[in-house]
Amino acid sequence: MEERRITFQLFGQEFSFFSDAPDEEIEQVVALLQEVFADQGGANRSTVPSTTLLVFGCLRVAAKLVQERQWHQRFRIAQERTIGTMIDKVVSHLD
Repeated sequence: MEERRITFQLFGQEFSFFSDAPDEEIEQVVALLQEVFADQGGANRSTVPSTTLLVFGCLRVAAKLVQERQWHQRFRIAQERTIGTMIDKVVSHLD
C-alpha cells in the first residue's frame, strides 16, 4: 500500500502523520487514541496543557501494552505446556 497522509483531531488540534498501513488499521489506531483521551474524564482540559494530557495518554497506552505482553507470555507458556502434554500422550500410545 502506498504511504499517505493521515489527519485526525485531539483536543481541538489537528495532528497528521504518514503511513502505508491499511485503512482499517489506521481507523483502529485513531479510535484507540480518541478512546484513551476521552477516558481522561475531561481532566479539566482548560487548565491542563494538551502536552501533559498526551503524556498521560501515552503512559496509559504503555501500561496497557505491558499488561497485554504479560498476558500473552502467560498464554504462550500455558499453550506450550498443553502441547507438551498432548505430545507426551501421543508418544505414550505409540509405544
